[in-house]
Amino acid sequence: MERVTNLASERPVVIFSKSTCCMCHTIKTLFNEFGVNVAVHELDEMPRGREIEQALSRFGCPTLPAVFIGGELVGGANEVMSLHLNRSLIPMLQRAGALWV
Repeated sequence: MERVTNLASERPVVIFSKSTCCMCHTIKTLFNEFGVNVAVHELDEMPRGREIEQALSRFGCPTLPAVFIGGELVGGANEVMSLHLNRSLIPMLQRAGALWV
């Protein structure tokens, strides 16, 4: 869990992902289109990625992607898209220092 916390706080937006996951790709593309410099950790390409995935599940995010904004777990694709659709995502990114508008 400590490793997840450390990785999640390295940038304003951190995504734990799998390179073959279509929903992960969608969320990474969304942040990319906003111009956010996201730290992405592809768990299927990391030596201890499975351990991190298990820790994320204990953290409260059983599916990928797992998105952290400002060091706090936002959730997965459904939560991020809900925030985007209700116009809460951009202000959250601004507060975290990930987006300047």
